[in-house]
Amino acid sequence: MMNREEAWQLVTEWTKSESLLHHMLAVEAAMRAYARHFGEDEEKWGITGLLHDFDYERHPDMTAADGHPFTGLRVLRERGNVDDDIIDAIAAHASERTGVMPESLMARTLVAVDELTGFLTAVALVRPTRDIRDITKVKSVRNKWKDRSFAAAVNREEIEHAAEQLGVDLWEEHVPRVLEAMQAIAEDLALDGRRADPA
Repeated sequence: MMNREEAWQLVTEWTKSESLLHHMLAVEAAMRAYARHFGEDEEKWGITGLLHDFDYERHPDMTAADGHPFTGLRVLRERGNVDDDIIDAIAAHASERTGVMPESLMARTLVAVDELTGFLTAVALVRPTRDIRDITKVKSVRNKWKDRSFAAAVNREEIEHAAEQLGVDLWEEHVPRVLEAMQAIAEDLALDGRRADPA
């Protein structure tokens, strides 16, 4: 199986955008947290999260036959050292395009954490400190969630459904677990206040 170092090398070879790199790191952290929760293979789950969008920057046209995630799936298959369940989970996170449904626990978890990490990043970036560690109450996330004009592109229904599929409560378990995972690597995500606006 591809190891973490090889996965990161592939990600950085294909992706230069800092925000996209941060997104993949956030999803990796969330996947690792869930692997620990479910007693699954943390390395495998983490690599799945890290790789899930590695081809997006080069192939953002998701309507094209060679768009995301099709090119990425092909590259991973060709490498020959990526387990089928990782490839299946990555295909399933774009099920509306690939037709691969998230059936495995790992695939369902990837769907559940993917957009949520983006939403939590948005919540952190509108705080005066721009530090995700300053989000100490889930209530502040929930208030933003209710505001449909905030991070409007985030599919809240998909996240809610995915959490339900995992058998975890959205507000009691899911959001706190993903938030804590991201807070633990705040510096790697540039969500540690370093970019706080002086104004």
